[in-house]
Amino acid sequence: MSVATFAGGCFWCMVKPFDEQPGIDRVVSGYTGGHVENPTYAQVCSETTGHLEAVQIYFDGEVYPYEKLVRLYFTLIDPTDAGGQFYDRGESYTTAIFYHDEEQKDIAEQVLQEIEQSGKFKQPIAVKILPAKPFYEAEDYHQYYYKKNPTHYNRYAVGSGRVAFIEKYWGKRDE
Repeated sequence: MSVATFAGGCFWCMVKPFDEQPGIDRVVSGYTGGHVENPTYAQVCSETTGHLEAVQIYFDGEVYPYEKLVRLYFTLIDPTDAGGQFYDRGESYTTAIFYHDEEQKDIAEQVLQEIEQSGKFKQPIAVKILPAKPFYEAEDYHQYYYKKNPTHYNRYAVGSGRVAFIEKYWGKRDE
């Protein structure tokens, strides 16, 4: 299994679209990019740890290549928002692709450049491309939230503005 790590705002909304793809073994919600070992959700939300909410994806690159993961990632976020994502504001909700090797870095940079040059967005792309740092699994109640709490998950995805943004820029997703 290969590993990919993406920060795209609230990790609840980042799990389902990846989890539904072929070749994905599992998607883990967690925290990365900061300076505190084993942070809790409360610590990360306090904006004092430097961590971002993120998902770590374990996948079979022969079935679902990394480049496809990166392209899917960009359709799940507002790549121009440097202050968070949708309703969620602050550093812990900012966007980043954490690469695990030089090939991932090159692919992420290529896809980001294509999106910048596409003219789809009027503002510059704010997604950071950073080397992977230790990833800490979030508390159990955050894992696969969309399955455990589907009503709240759907209300949050719509209420946060994420669903409307995705539909405006990328078209309606099959749910």
